[in-house]
Amino acid sequence: MNETAPDKMTETFTLENPSEPPKGSRFQLLALFGVAGVLIVGMLLYLSPGEKHPAGPGAQAHLAFGPAEQAYAPSIQIENLTLTKNENFLQQEVTSLTGEVVNSGSRPLRDVEVTIEFFDDMRQVVLRETRAVLGGNPPAIAPGERREFEVSFEHIPSSWNTQHPGVKVTGISFASAKE
Repeated sequence: MNETAPDKMTETFTLENPSEPPKGSRFQLLALFGVAGVLIVGMLLYLSPGEKHPAGPGAQAHLAFGPAEQAYAPSIQIENLTLTKNENFLQQEVTSLTGEVVNSGSRPLRDVEVTIEFFDDMRQVVLRETRAVLGGNPPAIAPGERREFEVSFEHIPSSWNTQHPGVKVTGISFASAKE
């Protein structure tokens, strides 16, 4: 038998520079950072208060408005409403609504939630926000007492008719007689 020597195969290997990552891994690294960034921003938006639940007195879950609260709501008046426009420290225009909550009923109140509606010239709602106006842990409002409140809005649509907004009681937290 005639054995022939196998052909010499020549293979060329390229050694990668260990200090430089492979081309595909750069894209993977950028994609990983992008996904991580999106997740972090998403979590911050989800966990932080947004426009509907601003920081401060209104930053809480909605107050109860069952049959007992609905029956009591006519005993709560919102009076002396005033609108003012100011600039905040970022030189953005802020509109503030101040007023008084009057408890003309027979039960003490821990907090009152109101829904505020801004309208356009056709009386269509252009902004509706619900806020607890007393918030925190102030002393309860006893029957016959009144308490001042202030609610600020950073952005009201330009279609607003610049008239006083509608304000109605949409939640109540009764205080115990001992508060």
